[in-house]
Amino acid sequence: MPHRVAVLALDGVLPLDLGIPARVFNEACTSDGTRLYSVSTCSIGGRPVRTHEDYKIVVDHDESLLETADTVVLATQEPSKELLATGALPGDVAAALARIGPRARIVSLCTSAFLLGAAGLLDGRRATTHWALCDALARLFPEVEVDPGVLFVDNGRILTSAGGAAGIDLCLHLVRLDHGAAVASAAARRCVVAPWREGGQAQFIEHPVPQDTDRSTSATRQWALDHLADPPSHWRTWPGTRT
Repeated sequence: MPHRVAVLALDGVLPLDLGIPARVFNEACTSDGTRLYSVSTCSIGGRPVRTHEDYKIVVDHDESLLETADTVVLATQEPSKELLATGALPGDVAAALARIGPRARIVSLCTSAFLLGAAGLLDGRRATTHWALCDALARLFPEVEVDPGVLFVDNGRILTSAGGAAGIDLCLHLVRLDHGAAVASAAARRCVVAPWREGGQAQFIEHPVPQDTDRSTSATRQWALDHLADPPSHWRTWPGTRT
């Protein structure tokens, strides 16, 4: 029986991130092409989900799917103002998370770590989320050891990832744990992504690009291209040569 993955989509879900688990896990196959995971998406009440963009999505399952899942993935949802203010989950979300089996692996993508924090599942654990909200996660849930400098954190049963493509890294990490490096590398190849970025690799936090054009080598490189046919003695006159 394939490993059962249930993806929970809540209102405000980011569509790109919602598709990551199915995209990665469905590419994990045996040598004869048999899929090693079955991925299904659910919502609370099985209702259509309003995404972060300008459209809704329809899913085929309700939150009862979480009861039989081997792995539950919380697709990226930006924390609501209420959650950021109170640190508490809406009642229906709390009830849905309570249906997750005691042995199921639980994965949060990006800012869905706030949902795990509010559910108390990160207490006493190390975790991460998108670098821009790591400070907010740490303030709201002081019992959590928030690490802003990693792509994902594996605590065994509970796993958290940073923003965007870090969700791909975490899903590939799980494939590697479950079925080995060869299967994970093949899945990455089919997805045309890097097969391995270690979880401890720093997040790509934005840094300003230097604007000092005086240090650019473009003028020298262009001069060299323009004088490739010149005799070697002429190269003594290239810009920057000391006399």
